[in-house]
Amino acid sequence: MNLIGKKVTLRAIEKHDADFLLELVNSAELEHWVVGSSVPLSSLQQGKWIDNLSNSYSNIRLIVENMEGVVVGFANIVEIDFVNRSAVHGVKFAKEFRGCGYAKDAVFTIMEYAFNQLNLNRLESTILSYNESSIGLYTKACGWNIEGVKKSAVFKNGKYNDLVMIGITKEEYSKLSF
Repeated sequence: MNLIGKKVTLRAIEKHDADFLLELVNSAELEHWVVGSSVPLSSLQQGKWIDNLSNSYSNIRLIVENMEGVVVGFANIVEIDFVNRSAVHGVKFAKEFRGCGYAKDAVFTIMEYAFNQLNLNRLESTILSYNESSIGLYTKACGWNIEGVKKSAVFKNGKYNDLVMIGITKEEYSKLSF
């Protein structure tokens, strides 16, 4: 089953997505903006990751395509907890597709699926404090709330950086219009 938004379609990852995902993972520019860190991956390693990847009721990883079928990004719902009805969500988009409205539509499509299909009650994420565009995407464009800050939580770019904790509940989502 694909998830259909107004500007994007979210679908399962296929083998032919390996080159796009490898470019995202190995992008020094993107690495600057995302939480965590990665090591350089080869096409062989990326292929093995895809071969071992399986979406489940605990982790869902998706490719984001625009309506023309061009792969523009990656989205996930992971650490799905059906007891507490919560999960962690994130997106990554190739540089040339940022600012096109795809990320906002992908987040709203994920929220619709998480809250109305999976019956979750809460989504959350973390964003590096200097990543103002991602904080704006989630809080201003998509209705999420800043719930706290973890001081000096992530060592990146030669220094410790604050981590902004964000979240949204099903009730908050139900009040949004998109």
